[in-house]
Amino acid sequence: MRLDKFLAETTGMSRKEAMRTLHAGAVSVDGVVAKKGAMQVPATAEVIFNGVTLKLLGPTYIMLHKPLDCVCANDDPRHMTVFAYLDLPNPEKFHTVGRLDIDTSGLLLITNDGQWTHRIISPKRSCPKVYRAELAEPLEPHHVELFKQGLQLHGEKKLTEPAQLDIIHPQQALVTLSEGRYHQVRRMFAAIGNRVESLHREQIGELKLGDLGPGEYRHLTAAEVALF
Repeated sequence: MRLDKFLAETTGMSRKEAMRTLHAGAVSVDGVVAKKGAMQVPATAEVIFNGVTLKLLGPTYIMLHKPLDCVCANDDPRHMTVFAYLDLPNPEKFHTVGRLDIDTSGLLLITNDGQWTHRIISPKRSCPKVYRAELAEPLEPHHVELFKQGLQLHGEKKLTEPAQLDIIHPQQALVTLSEGRYHQVRRMFAAIGNRVESLHREQIGELKLGDLGPGEYRHLTAAEVALF
């Protein structure tokens, strides 16, 4: 990799800024000051910028407990984004694995591995996701069968795929989906004449949020990454 690109990848500076930094003599490679952006950086090289050793970030996988009132975006002019909760170099290199609405909390995955993301969100994979919903009106036992049969969402012709509805108590339920339409959980309850008061994602595939508090995050283990 070229040295100017290496600097841009590891510090977030632009290529022009990287060139100015090199010309200023602020970077050394294996103990020797390097000023040429075209210099090739071996994988084993030690690159130091202003006394700090720089390292390329490999594939990274993060679980965040997304709080309410933040959006799944790298940048937003009006709202706090989920990346404000993360301590990441070059956060612009990362993306969320799918999205949760601003008024939905819970398990959110963040990575810089596009292929891994595709394995989770691809419709062909049918990766199940579990949501806990608090509702305005009581649920009835026959609603379980309606979710299983598929529901007609407003403005759509095709029924939803079969979903699992587990009634915890009359106004709280777990919903397991294998697809991800726009505002799907809220629209499914609207289709049976109910309204979601709060929504929280607890699980993606076999991966559960666990005891992370709102705004807390951790890196996934190798075994957890391999679940997808």
